[in-house]
Amino acid sequence: MFTRAFFTTLMVGFLAVGCSSTKPKNAQDGSADAANGANNGLSLELNGDSDSNKAGGLQTVFFAFDSSNIDGSTKDTMKSNADFLKTNANVDIQVEGHCDERGGRQYNLALGERRAKAVRDYLVALGVESKRISTISYGNERTMAEGHDESAWSKNRRANFVVTAK
Repeated sequence: MFTRAFFTTLMVGFLAVGCSSTKPKNAQDGSADAANGANNGLSLELNGDSDSNKAGGLQTVFFAFDSSNIDGSTKDTMKSNADFLKTNANVDIQVEGHCDERGGRQYNLALGERRAKAVRDYLVALGVESKRISTISYGNERTMAEGHDESAWSKNRRANFVVTAK
C-alpha cells in the first residue's frame, strides 16, 4: 500500500512539474513575432513569401506592362514594406522579380531583374540596409495567375518578398 501511494504521489508531482513549464517564446524558435511584436499577428516564416501572406507585413508589389517603375499605389505599399523592415531589423529578404507571359525568355528575365532591383533600390532609399536585401528574377517562369488576359497578366507583373532570415 505504501508503495502504491508513494508511486502515485511521485507521478502526480512529475506531471505537475512537467505541465507547469513556461518556456518563454522568442523569435529564434519561430513561436513569436520579432522582439517587439511588430508583425501584428501576421505569419512570418523563414522562406515564407508575400504572395502567400507568410512574410509578416510585407506585401507583394505590382507593375504596369513593360515597366519597372515604382509609382502610384506601389509607393504606398513600398513605404509600408520599408517600415516593416526597419521595425524588424532581424528580417532579411530576397526580392523576386516576375513578368507576365508576353515577351521572350531573355527579355522577361531582364525585366524581372529590373523590377527586383528597382524594389531593392527604393527600399534602400527609404532607409533599409542594402545588405539585408538580395534580388533574383524569374521572368515569367513562376506565374501567380493562370490565363491569357489582362486579369491574369496584371497579377503576374510583380515583385514579391521571401524571408531569408528572421
